[in-house]
Amino acid sequence: MIIGYTAGVYDLFHIGHLNLLKNAKGMCDKLIVGVTTDDLVRYKGKTPVIPYEDRAEIVRSIKFVDAVVPQEDMDKLTMCKKLGAQILFVGDDWYGTDKWKAYEEEFAKEGIRIVYFPYTKGVSSTKITHVLTQARAEEKK
Repeated sequence: MIIGYTAGVYDLFHIGHLNLLKNAKGMCDKLIVGVTTDDLVRYKGKTPVIPYEDRAEIVRSIKFVDAVVPQEDMDKLTMCKKLGAQILFVGDDWYGTDKWKAYEEEFAKEGIRIVYFPYTKGVSSTKITHVLTQARAEEKK
């Protein structure tokens, strides 16, 4: 059985999230998804719009997802080892960076492959949040 792992905030769930999960499930038998906890989101300097419990339930309800776990830190290698994952799925914005080249070597030593998926063009939670913020500001005028 091939176990895959991916992690994300999944705030303001959108088609890009769904595409990633669908593509990931197509490459493994069991897809486990780490949903970033509120504390880790805040540690990264952001504030989630939707609380962790709700984001986890949304992701858990997606038919491509077999299990959801809290992602409480940035250490995806330890999580993959703990879960027995052979593949880590990430967005291609990391591809080719020095940091992720080093990760690839580190993960390969543990028998874990990193698969990069392209981001869905024109869609991101950051863009959605920006549009909502602008709309709310207009309403107040």
